[in-house]
Amino acid sequence: MKFTFLQIPNFYRLLHMTPSEINKKWTELQEKIAKDFDSELPDMKVMLFLIGVQELGKGPSKFSKRQKEELMHIANCRLFSELGFYELEGVDQDGWPHWKLIKQIPAYTLLEQEMIMRSLMVTYFENI
Repeated sequence: MKFTFLQIPNFYRLLHMTPSEINKKWTELQEKIAKDFDSELPDMKVMLFLIGVQELGKGPSKFSKRQKEELMHIANCRLFSELGFYELEGVDQDGWPHWKLIKQIPAYTLLEQEMIMRSLMVTYFENI
């Protein structure tokens, strides 16, 4: 399906990519990560974990289940900070970042949520 700029929902304009561009870049990113880590294609949870580890800045480590969940939360906050929803409050004594919600995230559909996350992840990995 081909969209003109005016037909693309507002959040796609925010992301500066069409749905087909997002999907193409997402697939390319998955393939690159799979190759780099000699693994299967990563899903969104794996990508969030990788972003969380990157943002923590301590390198690969053994993390508890709770820490893995916290890393994915850090990744979500970091990604949504690009759209103005979160801001970094600071880092605690253990070096873990803490984020503050500064405006409510709209109630997007599941498809919209997935496309937003894909776009934000693609942009994140393009910029590191």
